[in-house]
Amino acid sequence: MSAVTQLTVDVSTSAACRALHVPRASYYGDRRKASAPAVATPRPSPARALRAAERQAVLARLHEERFQDRSPAAVYATLLDEGEYLCSIRTMQRLLQQSGESRERRDQLTHPPYKKPELLATTPNQLWSWDITKLLGPVKWTYFYLYVILDVFSRYVTGWMVAMRESAELAKRLIAESCQKQGIQAGQLTLHADRGTSMSSKPVAFLLADLGVTKTHSRPHVSNDNPYSESQFRTLKYRPEFPDRFGCLQDSRAFCHGFFRWYNEEHRHSGLGLLTPAMVHYGQAASVLQQRQVVLDAAYQLHPERFVRNAPKPPQLPSEVWINKPTQHS
Repeated sequence: MSAVTQLTVDVSTSAACRALHVPRASYYGDRRKASAPAVATPRPSPARALRAAERQAVLARLHEERFQDRSPAAVYATLLDEGEYLCSIRTMQRLLQQSGESRERRDQLTHPPYKKPELLATTPNQLWSWDITKLLGPVKWTYFYLYVILDVFSRYVTGWMVAMRESAELAKRLIAESCQKQGIQAGQLTLHADRGTSMSSKPVAFLLADLGVTKTHSRPHVSNDNPYSESQFRTLKYRPEFPDRFGCLQDSRAFCHGFFRWYNEEHRHSGLGLLTPAMVHYGQAASVLQQRQVVLDAAYQLHPERFVRNAPKPPQLPSEVWINKPTQHS
């Protein structure tokens, strides 16, 4: 606007603005801004925002010893089950991010040349997946082999075993015992696995045929075709107490006994509406979700301004779980 100001020395302000194609309102507005002292206006805090003391209380909860290695979603679900509501999951994540405590996840590679297995589970004991992973032994090149059978719908570990070797006979025994323990009937179950030697062996195939269990296999070298077993192994090996090496076979079995008890009974699974696998596998999900809704309703009645769109609802349990859900084409 300095050009307009200089021109007004010789002509009127209106003529100067017309000559330079500058609206007079813009010219006078800039003059007022230039003459007015700069005052920083603080942004008002929304009515629904947590107060400073409440934010500190949430962070203190997240830093408690029992919550130090848990995600905000797991903390949220645990507190709801104990009858306490502090804030939403997103607020917990935001407070942790402001404190520099956020984390990241990674995607996995897919291999399209082979036909994808497309498997659906809508109830427990309808679709299982199983796999074997190595646990490092006491010295280099020594391993223990962990066999795990997982229910895909509930993520409940229906059977596990640690052995000195990978063996089709051991796998056959574990599958038979797991089916007997869960009361599997002929024609009820599909068992999915990758193409390892034990998984594709004749003893296992004959056993599944005798039990009336349908078997399916992943495409070669495609971990995404058995994602639930792979994800469960990742949860195992990223636990803070997971050791670099196990001193002996009994040591590895003791660790797995404690881990699978925690995984089945205490782990709030993000894919299960933050329920534990045991809650889903044994039909307790509906009552737990109803109790969580009671807690959220009470929180909404106390502070409705903190819930922007509508009354809060707990995360819901998916009605179906897929291994490679078919792509919908319009």
